[in-house]
Amino acid sequence: MDEVRGGDIGKLHFKHRATPYQANRLLALLSKMFNWSGRRGDKNPCVGVERFPEHKRRRYLSSAELARLGAALTRAEQERLTSPYVIAAIRLLVFTGARLNEILTLRWEHVDLERGSLNLSDSKTGAKTIYLNGAAQRLLSALPRVEANPFVVPGERKGKHLVNLEKPWRRIRELAQLPDVRLHDLRHSFASIGAGAGLGLPIIGALLGHAQASTTHRYAHLAADPLRQAADLIGERLSAAMLPD
Repeated sequence: MDEVRGGDIGKLHFKHRATPYQANRLLALLSKMFNWSGRRGDKNPCVGVERFPEHKRRRYLSSAELARLGAALTRAEQERLTSPYVIAAIRLLVFTGARLNEILTLRWEHVDLERGSLNLSDSKTGAKTIYLNGAAQRLLSALPRVEANPFVVPGERKGKHLVNLEKPWRRIRELAQLPDVRLHDLRHSFASIGAGAGLGLPIIGALLGHAQASTTHRYAHLAADPLRQAADLIGERLSAAMLPD
């Protein structure tokens, strides 16, 4: 590592200028690596490399786009273009507004169909309950379990969960003619449907499990019933929008 200089890091960072966010995350990762290796302060070659400006991106799917996504998933399912668990994972992201990792690492022991909830012992924000709407409940009820695999979305390796959804997602969004839509935008779309239905921001924020202390304090008085009703309302609208004509 002693042979790496700031100019080397700068060239690598600049090489990824087309994707500023990823370039900056790469720079941050390298900086941590050099710190852990003992190269601190001015010896860290990442120090002084200027990060690219980032512009926050909020992409929401319109009703027409949701319909195209629904049709693409149905086609992929009927023509067996990808694993049924991949399709289930994408639909769960749409119907729950959950984070990608929360769905990929979801275990059957976390699923409570009787109470209509996912009870996560650990997530980005700690323990979390995700309220299942009717569409999500029907999906999970019909999804086959893989023997000796505790995960809802199993991967190719025995007993493991699916690791990468990006490659099949690119194929699905190509079918849906949604080239710029990221998996995380499905979470944004969940929130936008709720906002469009007139739900309050505290309700939407609680459903999504936002972590800011000030925001969490505002959610403390919310009971499960209004959250469940909100989840059902969003799920019904999303499910209807994704039905093929």
